[in-house]
Amino acid sequence: MTLSIKKFIKGLRSISDDGFGVENVYQFLGENPVDIDTITPFFFWSEHCYTRNLIYKDERFELMTLCWERGQVSRIHNHADQMCWMTVPVGRLRGQNYSVLEIDEAKGFCRLKETDRFDLSDCLAAKVELEEPIHQILNLPEFDQRAVSLHIYSKPFDRCLSYCRETNKFAEVPLFYTSINGKLCDGVKL
Repeated sequence: MTLSIKKFIKGLRSISDDGFGVENVYQFLGENPVDIDTITPFFFWSEHCYTRNLIYKDERFELMTLCWERGQVSRIHNHADQMCWMTVPVGRLRGQNYSVLEIDEAKGFCRLKETDRFDLSDCLAAKVELEEPIHQILNLPEFDQRAVSLHIYSKPFDRCLSYCRETNKFAEVPLFYTSINGKLCDGVKL
């Protein structure tokens, strides 16, 4: 049994403010897979990088699809101390978590260590743990297919920290949408 994206959003909105926490939303996501046909209007692909496509946003959470061509990966990043859940209704993705070995915020220095990794497909749900929030999402070349992930962020945020393991540097970066409500944003070229 799957839910249309409208019913899925209605279900998320019905979770009380007090109940909108890591475990409750994770359980909701795992028990309510989204009907893929109802999210295809939010699929936009780019050969240059994965795309971020906003479906719904209010003061409590935002919901988006991320569309990944073969071999595309995110930067190593955090979620600005916000909660995050995801599922992969199309294709397969790998998540790689990191822990901080050493940090000097004044110098923008951070040395990371890989910790656990997980694969997602077939609408399995995952959550970003607030205790270890630094991670990367990868559509590995050997998966040999496009992928779509559905993400819930609470609260919405427009900046996060991005990390580079080669230089051991990190910096705050702005986040952008590729599309909003199924329409490409101004200036976006795919």
